[in-house]
Amino acid sequence: MNIGLIILIAVLLIVIIMTVKIYNGLVTLRNRFKNAFAQIDVQLKRRYDLIPNLVETAKGYLKHERGTLEAVIKARNQAASAENEASKHPEDPQAMKKLVDTEGQLGGALGRLLVTVERYPDLKANQTMEKLMEELKSTENKVSFARQAYNDAVMLYNTKREVFPNVVLAGPLGFKEAVLFKIEKEEEKEAPEVSF
Repeated sequence: MNIGLIILIAVLLIVIIMTVKIYNGLVTLRNRFKNAFAQIDVQLKRRYDLIPNLVETAKGYLKHERGTLEAVIKARNQAASAENEASKHPEDPQAMKKLVDTEGQLGGALGRLLVTVERYPDLKANQTMEKLMEELKSTENKVSFARQAYNDAVMLYNTKREVFPNVVLAGPLGFKEAVLFKIEKEEEKEAPEVSF
């Protein structure tokens, strides 16, 4: 009888230790992808701060292009709002999908603005505009790298939560699948090209 009790206690200890190890591993990976999202968050906020300056600089030159400027500001505001929600809950699939969608729309609007800027040589030669465009290009590269790091962290987290025996415990312990930061529309995948 004592041997049976010892075996039962040993099995329970093993199950408890495995559960704690799985839980701690998933928490670590979830925190890693949340941190990776925070890096995207920083770069997106930098981008959102640059856009109004870019539009203000362009306004004087692009009087006939008001629709393009308004589309950029509208897309920027929608993306900033979606980013604010996603930064509160990066594990929420709907918040991430909305962010990805609005970021795609912002990328398209910025691309149209940059094409418009190309048609105005005086604007392209403006030092403020040139500096802002260079900062935007740098920021777009940083956003791209941050997205890649985030997607790598999400892939690692999702893989860890889907393998056995983790898959048995992940759902009941509250570990939901994380969403990749993936732009769906082909034309929105490219960062706006900035050239002078």
